[in-house]
Amino acid sequence: MSDPDSVGEHSDKKVNQVTDPQGLPGDEAGGAEDVVERGQNVFYSVDSVPPIYLMVLFGLQQALMTLGGTLSLPFILASLFCPENENEVRAQLLSITMFMCGIATILQCVLGVRLPIIQGGSHTFVAPIVVMMTLDQFKCPTDEINGLHGNHSLAIPWEGRIREVQGNLILASITQVVVGGLGLIGLILRFVGPLTIAPTISLIGLSLTHVVSDFCDKQWGIALLTVALLILFSNVMNKVHVPVPSFSLKRKCHMTTLPIFQLFPVVLTIAIVWLFSYVLTELEVFPNNSTEPSFQARTDSRLDILYDSSWFQFPLPLPFGMPTFSAAGYMGMLAATLSSIFESVGDYFAASRFSEAPVPPPHAINRGIFIEGFASIISGLMGAGHATTSYSGNIGIIGITKIASRAVFVTAGVLLVLWGVVGKVGAVLALIPDPIVGGTLLLGLGMVASVGISVLQFCELFSTRNITIIGVSFLMGLMIPQWLIESEAIVKTGVSSRLCNTFSNLIYTPD
Repeated sequence: MSDPDSVGEHSDKKVNQVTDPQGLPGDEAGGAEDVVERGQNVFYSVDSVPPIYLMVLFGLQQALMTLGGTLSLPFILASLFCPENENEVRAQLLSITMFMCGIATILQCVLGVRLPIIQGGSHTFVAPIVVMMTLDQFKCPTDEINGLHGNHSLAIPWEGRIREVQGNLILASITQVVVGGLGLIGLILRFVGPLTIAPTISLIGLSLTHVVSDFCDKQWGIALLTVALLILFSNVMNKVHVPVPSFSLKRKCHMTTLPIFQLFPVVLTIAIVWLFSYVLTELEVFPNNSTEPSFQARTDSRLDILYDSSWFQFPLPLPFGMPTFSAAGYMGMLAATLSSIFESVGDYFAASRFSEAPVPPPHAINRGIFIEGFASIISGLMGAGHATTSYSGNIGIIGITKIASRAVFVTAGVLLVLWGVVGKVGAVLALIPDPIVGGTLLLGLGMVASVGISVLQFCELFSTRNITIIGVSFLMGLMIPQWLIESEAIVKTGVSSRLCNTFSNLIYTPD
């Protein structure tokens, strides 16, 4: 039985669509254009269910957007764990990551905050993992060690490193479950208003500029072409209706019209630019040298993933053995978990605004945080090596496509699960060049930043007090992280690395 006060229940009171019996804005109901003319800003609201064929395409569009953040995690983690067969481990982690992203997305949309949100692998947890891997017992074997000892007998197997990450991730995620289950976030939200929400949402988009630039600087031409086509399809050609074949029990086979460019701007853009990149690759426009950034714009730059991945690989719990735990590792993972919690709360507000749904009540947010922690526990048990969190870029795509149906996001979750099980399918999608992903993220995260600013319309902007709070919040939110990055040596916690090693050694027992 659904919670009567949950977010999704009331969204159709605000956004009602005129649809044909199959749920598609059709000719007899006045068409999708009439929906827009009647003042509606979304084609499919949170609780509406598009026809199956459209739902699959909409879900594919959202799932493709997830790949940008999901693909890099297995590469990073595989290199940190130093396995002997890195390509095989990377393919295994990719399968587990996609599988867990799908499971977490389904749980969040059905049982969690019940808004259209994609859950993906969190890069926030990479930093504590990097620190953990610098501890003496987790350092990768080096030539110096090999020369002194003649073998790796004194170095733990690589599985020991990922088991340590799994265990501390599970502990930190249990803490998140407790925070959500006790309703602590809901208590804090009683004192949160538009002046708090606006900078929080905007800074989510603005703080990820380095991620976007990392994707785009591989080949700015391809990235800007992606942005240009997205803007063209979603803002210029969005009212163009294209004839497409359709079927209904009443009218049988017939032709109808759909605003294809508004509904599928991401899929169309990726397909066109991917084909263009393939042509340039065949013409040897992009360099063959893998050390050059533009090499990542080639469509064959990651063919090894396709060859290394298996056809079928169903992820099972504890694939690398029983997890281990340490105090130092738990504290690092806990810091990343708290950061992820507050970022997710901002994403919930952004998703509700893009979807034209009511503001999520405290109990819905508590439920979302609880489910996010629960999914991260499963992620730790499955050996993913990272937690799951909400993806801001996918929320921004709602603003571009005007598709806010929760059923679409559940479909995207199902697709991600299938890609995780059928390894070759996920591997083919992993071949999308980085600049294309970067161009799509640029527009999506830009939409997130702008929707945060739009929340300020509910504030009294003639008030000197409010303007001061807004300005200081934005500036401090951008300045402090940058200062900490540039002034790492200045911040002294008073805890030596020897003490951290002592805590870790008290709990960790090597094989």
